[in-house]
Amino acid sequence: MKMIWIYIGAILALACNKSGSSSNPVVPPPVPADSTPSQYGTPYMETPAAQDAVIYQVNMRAFSPADDFKGVQDRLDSIHALGVNVLYLMPTYPVGVTKSVNSPYCIKDYAGVNTEFGTLTDLRSLVDQAHARHMAVLFDWVADHTSWDNAWITQHPDWYLKDGSGNIESPPNTGWNDVAALNFSNTDMRKAMIRAMQYWIYTANIDGYRCDAADFIPFDFWQAALDSLQNIPHHKLLLFAEGTRKDHFTAGFQLEYGMGFYYTVRDQVYKAGRTVKLIDSLNTAEYVNATAGSQVVRYISNHDVDNTDGTPLDLFGGKTGSMAAFVVAAYMKGAAMIYNGQEVACPVKLNFFNNSTVIDWTINPEVTAEYKKVIAFHNGSAAIRGGALQSYSSDDVCVFTKTSGSSTVLVMVNLRNTPVDYTFPPGLANTDWTDAFDASAQHAGATISLLAYGYKVWQH
Repeated sequence: MKMIWIYIGAILALACNKSGSSSNPVVPPPVPADSTPSQYGTPYMETPAAQDAVIYQVNMRAFSPADDFKGVQDRLDSIHALGVNVLYLMPTYPVGVTKSVNSPYCIKDYAGVNTEFGTLTDLRSLVDQAHARHMAVLFDWVADHTSWDNAWITQHPDWYLKDGSGNIESPPNTGWNDVAALNFSNTDMRKAMIRAMQYWIYTANIDGYRCDAADFIPFDFWQAALDSLQNIPHHKLLLFAEGTRKDHFTAGFQLEYGMGFYYTVRDQVYKAGRTVKLIDSLNTAEYVNATAGSQVVRYISNHDVDNTDGTPLDLFGGKTGSMAAFVVAAYMKGAAMIYNGQEVACPVKLNFFNNSTVIDWTINPEVTAEYKKVIAFHNGSAAIRGGALQSYSSDDVCVFTKTSGSSTVLVMVNLRNTPVDYTFPPGLANTDWTDAFDASAQHAGATISLLAYGYKVWQH
């Protein structure tokens, strides 16, 4: 049955003439009530499977001095050169003003474009150019709440949670006072939300969503919403939950955040010096209810932890320590994600509430080269991306093999800031390999010495 469409919220007049924006911006037209929106462009069909994804998160406000879509578009070649195949944009919608702290997650209009970043024309151009470079594009979707000046507040106050006095309230127990909590007991709100999610797949030709605060949203909503998105014809979508609830894969998400991995490696392994073997338990716990097409996204940084906790350099032992942690995140069991600036070892925390911090792309080219090397092997190795995992970790060294068909990769990563001798167990001792990066012959004898935060990747 044909879905009934309405335009969500007031149309934002996109007459912005900031540097780099189109002089004749396209304004999203109202959607006729009896039809679906017109499809912009040709749907992109190269969206990677979850196990093949290498995700790059863009904080628009820190990415370039202009903090706009064009600033990102101008660096797409550099992003693609890392080996990235999924570009994930933080929210691009208008930001509310009432009670606002200028967070991009304070959504004033689900169907609008934030003029701070440019116009719909600029946004479409960014998506088009990403597709031309074989990168899918994900939007950030904020289902839990809206700004206090979103049109829904006055038009549909029953779409919001209310306290005992009948006043609309912020999301309970969060401290997020700049936003108003939506009421998922309201069927009409749910329908409007799903229509809004469908809208951008047609209007900007995007390839899916990273769904913010997914744990706060009922399972049956995600199940209905994701099913409706996957049923849009001629699109290959990737759907990513920011959460750890055990029903997200069942609801239809192919990707889910590896928060357990991040906090365990950061707090237990690096900070407290506890056994590296703790990671092994995560390889089971984080994959509860996973399907063959599911992956946990493992990361050492994102906009939240960078802004609050510190940079990867701060948290994971500088350049060498953070690279060691990234190798485990990217190679052991999960899809890899990079936060913009990570690839140049950006030494400052990046603000996403304003444009006060801008990434310097000229620093640490040797770090960028190492990210390219590590990701290139990931992308070229079926064993790393989807092979069977066998762990041989010691208390200090993360050691594992990944096997696919006749190909086996052996990864050894010292997660300590001191040299460590690792003793090969039976099955690995006295075996011959080839170095994955320089093709030199390697032999696993009785032991191997690894430098502080050093790593080796061998294959045969």
